[in-house]
Amino acid sequence: MVDLLLAAAGGAADVEPTAWGLTPGAWVALAMIVVFVIAIAKGVPGLIGRMLDKRIADIRSQLDQAAELRKEAEALKAEYERKAREVTGEVEALRASAERQAQEILDKAKTDANALIARHSAMAEEKIAAAERAVLAEIRGKAAEAAAQAARALIADKHDAAADRTLVDCTISSLGRPN
Repeated sequence: MVDLLLAAAGGAADVEPTAWGLTPGAWVALAMIVVFVIAIAKGVPGLIGRMLDKRIADIRSQLDQAAELRKEAEALKAEYERKAREVTGEVEALRASAERQAQEILDKAKTDANALIARHSAMAEEKIAAAERAVLAEIRGKAAEAAAQAARALIADKHDAAADRTLVDCTISSLGRPN
């Protein structure tokens, strides 16, 4: 009858094919219902639930491990920070000790240098005094020799044989007399 109405209206209508009175959409819905019934009968929802529960348990385990690792990392970080503070303190102590030792070495070097300068100055003064004494002795010796030569020259010029005789006679006559 629908065909008659459509023919009378002047056109052919699209007719959906049917099988056993069901349209294609109904067949799809029926197939889905069958799939769901089989899945429920075989325990697929329980299997999916167990798989999800297992996955949740794995994720919880990983989260627990991550939390544990984080606690360990924080403990290591705190320990390294503490060690860094200790090392910083030790470095400061070593630096202060090195500065103190350097100052002690510098003070000792100054003291030793001053003592060395004093010793060298004393030795130089002693050498200068010895040189002065030697020069004075040499000058005295040369002066005495020059005086003796001058005396010889004067005596040679002023004394003749007659003066020598008179001097010898005076000396001999003074020897015979009692003092």
